Amino acid sequence: MMEAGDSSLLRPSGGPPVAPQMARRVAILGAIALALFAVIFLRLWFLQVLTGDQSRREALDNRVRSLPLAAPRGSILDRNGTPIVENRVATVLTLDPKQLPAKTRADANAWGQEMTAWLKEPRRTRGTAPPVPPPATPQVAQRYRRLAGVLGISAAAVNERVVRQLAQLPYANVAVKVDVPSSVRNYLLERQGEFPGVSVDQAYIRRYPGGVGAAQVVGAVGEISPDQVGSDEFRGVLSGGTVGQEGMERSYDRYLRGTDGTRSVTVDANGRLKGQRVSREPRPGNSLRTTIDAGLQKQGEAALASAISGAGTAGAFVALDPRDGKILAIGSAPTFDPAERARPIATQAEYERRFGEAAGAPLFNRAIGGSYPTGSIFKPITALAALEAGLITPDTPINDPGFLKVGEQTFTNAGRQANGTVSLRRALQVSSDVFFYSLGRDANPLEGQVIQTWARRLGLDRPTGIDLPGEAPGTIPDRAWRATQNRREIAWEKRTGKRCPPDCLYSDKRPWSVGDNIQLSVGQGDVQASPLQMAVAYSALANGGAVVKPHLGAAVESVTGRQIEAIKAPPSRKVKIDPTARQAILDGLHLSTVEDGTSADVFRDWDQDRFKLYGKTGTAERPPRPDQSWYAAFVNDPARPIVIVATVEDGGFGAESAAPVACSMLSRWYRQSASCSPGGSRTR
Repeated sequence: MMEAGDSSLLRPSGGPPVAPQMARRVAILGAIALALFAVIFLRLWFLQVLTGDQSRREALDNRVRSLPLAAPRGSILDRNGTPIVENRVATVLTLDPKQLPAKTRADANAWGQEMTAWLKEPRRTRGTAPPVPPPATPQVAQRYRRLAGVLGISAAAVNERVVRQLAQLPYANVAVKVDVPSSVRNYLLERQGEFPGVSVDQAYIRRYPGGVGAAQVVGAVGEISPDQVGSDEFRGVLSGGTVGQEGMERSYDRYLRGTDGTRSVTVDANGRLKGQRVSREPRPGNSLRTTIDAGLQKQGEAALASAISGAGTAGAFVALDPRDGKILAIGSAPTFDPAERARPIATQAEYERRFGEAAGAPLFNRAIGGSYPTGSIFKPITALAALEAGLITPDTPINDPGFLKVGEQTFTNAGRQANGTVSLRRALQVSSDVFFYSLGRDANPLEGQVIQTWARRLGLDRPTGIDLPGEAPGTIPDRAWRATQNRREIAWEKRTGKRCPPDCLYSDKRPWSVGDNIQLSVGQGDVQASPLQMAVAYSALANGGAVVKPHLGAAVESVTGRQIEAIKAPPSRKVKIDPTARQAILDGLHLSTVEDGTSADVFRDWDQDRFKLYGKTGTAERPPRPDQSWYAAFVNDPARPIVIVATVEDGGFGAESAAPVACSMLSRWYRQSASCSPGGSRTR
């Protein structure tokens, strides 16, 4: 039994006794812990049981969306650092497609599929494009009318923009209007409740300072398309991002694009903005310094526009450095203000009015994509082939009575003009067709098709590899090409049930003939080449045999102007040109610019002592259209050599339209005061 005063039960068995003060402290701490646990338990019970439904509704009501925050693109500069393309900040009005009926997206998707199928059909059999579906409901139509009234455009334009953009990016915000005036922006911000789903934001759009055109060359930017998302070319770009779609904007997009940031936007279930923050800052793109000379580019565009206003309908020019292929100027006409492409076009009808066939297809870059018969600027290639094959020497005389009869065919000079007995130098000076017809006739039976071989050596019949999309390969016809075209024609006839003649698509199914080779010898018949290809060929003549690869990119620079990467000039390909043969051709090309040469009138006040000029006129027949004017020229100045090729569609003889364009550009390059008046030569 425990006696009174025994404290053995107040301590652990076998341990020291616990003081009463310690026991009280333990009891107090236990009570506090129990109270805290009770508070937490009651709070959890309150949140989960009493207010659980309300919390769940609030969680669902507030949603965070991650939106791309566009990075400013880098500038595009000319060779001297003058901006050709740069940025400016503009207000963009967008429409959230989630605020539209599901039928709107379904209609847009169906229309997009119809348009894709329509575009895949041959142009000649397409018919009318599928019409844009109307607004899905009367309520949507009313919203479009209200919005259109504020923006100053038609409700049909709003509907078409919504449909077109949803057809490409079904869940991305639709840019209804870019570059909205501040008054309109403020009006919409003050009345957001009246315009559900409409938001006003800022974006960078391209501007083109200094009046330097090159519209088809610099290209355009646009939203990344569904088939581009996830591709190697645009890796890391999210749906709705902006990328280069044409021209240098496309070729050098990886440098110009920068890295988009991310903006976290909190909205409620009704799409109302609750808050936003920048979760990742955008990183600006780098600048691209090009090889273009802004002054020469302006001069070329002005000269070409003048030539077209006088006689032609379209045209192009290329100026390059024959040493390494740097493009100094490159243009195509009709052209356009590139700023027009920085903002969405209201409707398809408006797009066609500005950029369609009726407007002269100004988006088409004729300098690299135009495939034309070249006329007499092809003759130096025929001369190289004939000299190497031993058909002639530089001094071989050939009689030119004004025509050449081969079998049942008669080939004539322009106006049947007779030049008498001429050798190579004189034949180039006066552009004797009969002289070169004879070479084409005599080369036809030779093994290896020597004229075609030399044309390909100098870069024809294949893309040059310029750092621009949309280059045409051209055509140098030969026996194999003719056989291939005939097979394509027969297959097409079997597929369609049509017969040639009269319905010939690829060929009239005739075999290769000597007449084909005769036509080739003067750049006629089935020959197809671009101004750029001919500039590359003439560069090889100018530099002694280096076939350069033309290019526009020179260096990548940071936003502060520091060079990050030099873009190396692509290596050239060397062909062996006999020095004696080359000199004879150079002599003839120089003679054509003096005395009674075909372009002597155009260059009558050119300083030949300081800048010895080599040039060749060309007049390509394109029935039933008028003749196409060509001119190719170069100056081997040690400090600033240049090759220029210009062409004017429907421009007449070479001396009439194309030669003055080249003369104007050469005058700018060498600071000459030549008048560059149209010449009177009527030779092809």
